Amino acid sequence: MELSAAALDSLVARASIILDSATEPFVAGHRADSAVPKKGNDFATEVDLAIERQVVAALVADTGISVHGEEFGGPAIDSGLVWVLDPVDGTFNYAAGSPMAAMLLGLLHHGDPVAGLTWLPFTDQRYTAIAGGHLVKNGAPQPRLIPSELAATLVGVGTFSADSRGRFPGRYRLAVLENLSRVCSRLRMHGSTGIDLVYVADGILGGAISFGGHVWDHAAGVALVRAAGGVATDLAGEPWTPESCSVLAAAPGVHDEIIEVLRSTGKPEDY
Repeated sequence: MELSAAALDSLVARASIILDSATEPFVAGHRADSAVPKKGNDFATEVDLAIERQVVAALVADTGISVHGEEFGGPAIDSGLVWVLDPVDGTFNYAAGSPMAAMLLGLLHHGDPVAGLTWLPFTDQRYTAIAGGHLVKNGAPQPRLIPSELAATLVGVGTFSADSRGRFPGRYRLAVLENLSRVCSRLRMHGSTGIDLVYVADGILGGAISFGGHVWDHAAGVALVRAAGGVATDLAGEPWTPESCSVLAAAPGVHDEIIEVLRSTGKPEDY
């Protein structure tokens, strides 16, 4: 399939209609109960499952491109073209009644995020972007991000337990936050990686750190941040790919400062 700007714009326009059609059940299902237990204390609601089924069927029928969803999986994410879908990002927020939840849809071309869509139904915000284009918010192109300083911005960070282990132990994450707070005392936990990333693209946050490695949490936001003129890498400063186990997204200037904070904190395995 041709991947010209016109072709990508057409795909995003068609996908936008499909996400719009899922907005009503998304809003109606607020405070949905857990339906499917997942790893650890994570879960999916019936709304997650229903929206993924609805959006996947519509995308395949309308665009002819397969979908890899959070709940049901799909084709390999390094396929030629594949949509990557998170039907409800911020599921704990959603089930608790918080408005901090979103629908995330990215388009990957051999692993490269070439388009992103993030819908925030409770705040009536719709963000789209294609590679080489601009961030578009509710249909209006947005100005590109300008260089900023860490001390003058808000920074989004993911939720965690201090006792957690794994690739990024809780004690390492605490150390990162402690060191960040010495430069920026305005850290925020929204409980939604997709919202953190799109808020960076929109200039609401100066930066955002995700310690997770789920491609469906990251693909849309990385495309949006890059189109807005921001920088999206992993925590080591390497360009983000679908195999990345973390994301650091930030405005120019802020990204460099956060990388320095991370390097001064040391390696995760030291914690």
